[in-house]
Amino acid sequence: MRQHTVIDSPYGPLTLVADGGVLCGVYMENQRHRPPEDTFGEHSAASAGPFAEAEEQLEAYFAGRLTEFTLPLRLHGTPFQRRVWEHLRTIPYGETRTYGRLAAALGSPQASRAVGLANGRNPIGIIVPCHRVVGTNGSLTGYGGGLDRKRRLLDFEAGTALF
Repeated sequence: MRQHTVIDSPYGPLTLVADGGVLCGVYMENQRHRPPEDTFGEHSAASAGPFAEAEEQLEAYFAGRLTEFTLPLRLHGTPFQRRVWEHLRTIPYGETRTYGRLAAALGSPQASRAVGLANGRNPIGIIVPCHRVVGTNGSLTGYGGGLDRKRRLLDFEAGTALF
């Protein structure tokens, strides 16, 4: 059974989605690859089920008190996508990795484009930190939430921007 709620954030409203009581989605407004609203399930209070802990950890992250999320997650995707998303969770707070380095770490050094596509389909933004992946020369390339949000998240984690 799916359910969802909407919480406020410095990046605008975030839609949290749970499947069987486990967080499976964090979506920004106007996010590329955002599923249709009718797939999010019944609307629930932010204090319901897995949402209370998710909101608490997101608030701590935005306040600069949390650098690593410990929420149980249910990642829906292909086996390759799930491998990419699990590896994203190993990128430390405040650091970045290139698509090529990520592909090499996954044992597929020629798969940087596939890694980029999987990264762009990450269903659990911020918590699964796809914003920490950059182009070969450190440039900001692609982000489902928009390049402005990606820059703001990276600046925030680098300590050069506060909310």
